[in-house]
Amino acid sequence: MSGVAGNVVIRDGGVVEGDLETAAGNIRLAGTVEGSVSTGAGSVLLTDTGVVNGDFEVGAGDVRIDGTIQGDARVGADTIRLGEQASIGGSLTYDGSLEGNRDAVAGEVTRDRTLGGNLATDVQPVANWIFIINAFLLNLLFGVALLGLFPRFSTRVADHVENDPLTSGLIGVGTCIAVPILLVVIAITIIGIPVSLVGLLIFLVFAWTGLVYGRFAVGRWLLSFVDIDNKWAGLLVGLLLAVLLGQIPIVGGILNFAIFVLGVGAVVLGLVKHRQRIPDQPTQTTDGPVAE
Repeated sequence: MSGVAGNVVIRDGGVVEGDLETAAGNIRLAGTVEGSVSTGAGSVLLTDTGVVNGDFEVGAGDVRIDGTIQGDARVGADTIRLGEQASIGGSLTYDGSLEGNRDAVAGEVTRDRTLGGNLATDVQPVANWIFIINAFLLNLLFGVALLGLFPRFSTRVADHVENDPLTSGLIGVGTCIAVPILLVVIAITIIGIPVSLVGLLIFLVFAWTGLVYGRFAVGRWLLSFVDIDNKWAGLLVGLLLAVLLGQIPIVGGILNFAIFVLGVGAVVLGLVKHRQRIPDQPTQTTDGPVAE
């Protein structure tokens, strides 16, 4: 079994016939792998019900072994924890901080300082790209939902970014500063804590909306230079641009943050203008009969 994924889970009772070769953000092995495991991830957990009948070769940020490894283990990680239920039938070669039950290893325990460099360095770029791809797909799905459900509002938000970026940016910065401060003030009282938590959740969704709208607006603006007026293409270009900027140290992060605050400010402006367009409902009066 081989593949690349955000999360890999072998549930208790599950069986992998043969070897397991994968790269993922997080890996949880609670079932049985009949062959060997060769994997790279942000974190790897072999639970107390997990069994690897072959060798175990892992590069990760954090590795916890609570289950059974019949063969040898080669682990390069920042932290390696051996639980009380851990059992390694062969030897353990590792690099990193080894903690826990060393008696779980039947063979020799050897530190190889080159191991972490070989495994973790190879794994980190893969894990980073898995996160980037997952984030891109989530933003794309959310953006498609926003543009599909609120087409006119989406266009107005993009227009605010394009026609008045200074105002949008200042409002975005002010919102990102003022709202967290307000939530902290509300949370000071015990009664205010639940209100503050709900407010935080709403603000996070609002910030995500601003992030996606900001990238959409920039993508649409860039396409206007080549006379392409397509909102879906604008969304795709804006999200891809954000991924590319994310690979540029410091400057890319600053530009992505600027696009984020532009989007947040434009959403605030869009909501205000939308509220102003809703006329007040006239008070209906009924003329009754006039008494003689």
